[in-house]
Amino acid sequence: MSGEMSRGEAQRLDRQDELASFRQQFVREDPDLIYLLGNSLGRLPRPTVAQMRDVVEQQWGQRLIRGWLDGWMALPQRVGDKIGRLLGAREGEVIVAESTSINLYKVILAALEQRPDRRKVLSDDLNFPSDLYVWQGALRTLGGDHELQLLSSPDGVHGPVQALAEAIDEETALIILSHTLFESGFVYDMAAITRLAHKAGALIVWDLSHSAGAVPVDLGAAGADYAVGCTYKYLNGGPGAPAFLYVRRDLQAGSHNPISGWMGQDRPFEFELTYRPAPDLRRFLTGTPTVLSLAAIEPGVDLLLQAGMARVQQKARRQTAYLIQLWEAYLQPLGVDLQSPPDAAQRGAHVALAHPEGLRISLALKEQMNVLLDFRRPDVLRLSCAPLYTSYVELFDAVHRLRTVVTERLYEAHPHGPPPVT
Repeated sequence: MSGEMSRGEAQRLDRQDELASFRQQFVREDPDLIYLLGNSLGRLPRPTVAQMRDVVEQQWGQRLIRGWLDGWMALPQRVGDKIGRLLGAREGEVIVAESTSINLYKVILAALEQRPDRRKVLSDDLNFPSDLYVWQGALRTLGGDHELQLLSSPDGVHGPVQALAEAIDEETALIILSHTLFESGFVYDMAAITRLAHKAGALIVWDLSHSAGAVPVDLGAAGADYAVGCTYKYLNGGPGAPAFLYVRRDLQAGSHNPISGWMGQDRPFEFELTYRPAPDLRRFLTGTPTVLSLAAIEPGVDLLLQAGMARVQQKARRQTAYLIQLWEAYLQPLGVDLQSPPDAAQRGAHVALAHPEGLRISLALKEQMNVLLDFRRPDVLRLSCAPLYTSYVELFDAVHRLRTVVTERLYEAHPHGPPPVT
């Protein structure tokens, strides 16, 4: 066995890890469990436990309705600004509200309203399907006069960069892309694609759900127009946590929230019968802030701010590169394929592997090997490297447990039928 691929080497890498101390900031009830699902649901930060106890017992339990005056009303902006610091946004450009899908619907309609004479919208066939569902619904709302073009990936791994460059023209109103593709982990060059859009007079929406808190994002430097993203993956905000949206400051006054509600009203407690949008990003709020869920997001974001995104990015790249080295040494000879970009600059914080028995392998890992990762049809296994809590030893052990499942054909004990949630 090569010294560079030994478990002792993995332990050495953990000892050298500048972010190793952050592992203790997360709840870990089962020390043998290998959790590689931070790209679906992040671990529970320990500070969140204390935060929620305070919000429930003190703020709600003792202060009751006075909590709105104590700071609940400002939570969407306060947490949004903290997330914005992770994303290269200025104060007042990110706000937390509703779900990613609802926020996407809002910004799609707001953007298309600003390009009334254009009818072409673009995306790619590797985008998260939910984003495409929202697109389709938004275009139906507008009467079906727009044409949605899905550009095809050249290999099922990389985004269709060249095809985008050729398709963006003076007829293009809007482009929506996932910055990090949910399956392969390919990362678009945000600044370059945004420049292509702007050169043609088009606007662009970025979905940052698989980027925020894991890979470098600089919305300001890229000149991005709009962005959305969830908070329950690498931001560790908890299951179903509210999402965020970004609108560049100079676009805010001309961007109208299609789901206008009282929290987006300029003076909500005057209860006027005519809607007047707030002059700033508050106009993209709709309903009452979900205080408990909003409060749960903040501690995870604070941990990322303490760690610093430069160090987070560096570790994500190192760990995914290490994982690919392990794949080359132990899994590639067994017929396991790599479905992520080999170039670290084009890769997010997860690695996708493929095997014809991917589904049953994932079940065997979960039920027999105490490894949690996820499966995406038809044959893809995604292994996430969450920089704040994933260790090199966990990656080493996960690969070896996966190797055991394949070599000993442990997956044959599991049915072919899909589980209800993957």
